[in-house]
This record gives sequence, C-alpha cells and structure tokens, in this order.
Amino acid sequence: MADLSVIEKALVSVPASQATLELLRDLHTQALTEPPYVSTDNEHESAVLDKFVALDPDKCALVYLLLRATGARFVVEAGTSFGVSTIYLALAVGQNAALLDAPGKVIATENEHTKAIRARQHWKRAGDEVEKWIELREGDLRETLKTNLPESIDFLLLDIWSVLAMPTLAVVKPHLRKGALVVVDNIIAGRTGYADLMEHFADPRNGFRSTTAPYAGGLHIVVYVGTEGV
Repeated sequence: MADLSVIEKALVSVPASQATLELLRDLHTQALTEPPYVSTDNEHESAVLDKFVALDPDKCALVYLLLRATGARFVVEAGTSFGVSTIYLALAVGQNAALLDAPGKVIATENEHTKAIRARQHWKRAGDEVEKWIELREGDLRETLKTNLPESIDFLLLDIWSVLAMPTLAVVKPHLRKGALVVVDNIIAGRTGYADLMEHFADPRNGFRSTTAPYAGGLHIVVYVGTEGV
C-alpha cells in the first residue's frame, strides 16, 4: 500500500491556496495508488497512456524549493503528463516573478492530447496562481521547442522517455543561462536509457557539473556553468 503521508510532508514546503493544496493532494493520491511505472524502456507510449504518471511528492517539493532558491522565472518542462509537477513549477515561477514585478513562464510539453486536456483541467482548477504562468506546447517536443524559447532559461526538468532526454537538452542548451539547473528523474532506474545523457554531463568540456540525489529511482541535479575557460 502506498505511503500517502509523503504528500503532506511535501506540501508543507509549498505556500499555495487551499484550493491548490487540495488539488495536489488529490492528484498525488491518484498517482501514488497507481502501479509503479518508470518510462525508461522501449515500450510504446500508448501502452501507458491511461496511467497517472507524476513526479513523486518529495521530488516535486525539492524542485519547487530549487526554483525559489535560484529565483527561476523561465522554465522548460519536458514531459508534462497530467500536469502535476507543472503546478509546482508554476507556483515557484509566479512567486519569483511577483517578487520582482517581472515576467515569468513555464513552457510545458506533452505529446499526448488526452493528457494535455487533463493537465489543462487541473491547472484551471488551481486558478490564476498556476494557470496563467503556463504555456503548454502539444506535439513532439523536438519540434515544439525549436522556436520561441526564452532567451535565457533558468531551469529544465527532464521527466520524459529517456530516448528523448538528449535531443531535448540539445534544443534547450543554447538558451541555458550560466547557473541554470537541469533536473532528471529516474536517472538510476533508467541508467541504460540515459547513458548518452550521463556521458554528456560527465564531460566537463560540455559545461555541466552534477550529482545524483538519493530519491526513489535517482534524481540527477545538474548545474550549467558554461564552457568558457574549460
């Protein structure tokens, strides 16, 4: 049986309206009571289309805190699914932007139309503190992210099929500011599929420094330091 106490432990770190917190409780409960699935193999996406896949609550809380600590206002999420982690991203971006009276945006990506519909429904339930900060791009992210990205991106969340991780990084990397963070879920559970990505991060000539945090499946946390002087 799933340990639902992890939900409250995560939400205590996240200031939000009661409506949004109740929404997150509901969504995390749905996700945690699903049979576990890690999207790192070669199974076709349609085979898990109806599974309520979402980033774990403790990982969501950490991502929220990382965004708040770094003041991130321009974020790309590769693999939105049902939009649970996107809510945390939007809360952090909105709160950071409000502090500076400045713009901010979460660019979310989802290839499956049915998931995109449900994600939008969830964000609508959360209201303006979440919904207005999100731009959802439907379709193959290798195409949808090719244009109209922010000049400077603060944070990239890779929670996607492992075969798409490296192509996504290739598209987004030219826009990463120095000090930008990249977070990759299930890096240990999916180590085979992420081999090319890990090799890229490990080579200092590519401008990244990283560590793996001991969350379920492994959560890889990467800082882009740039390539000058490397």
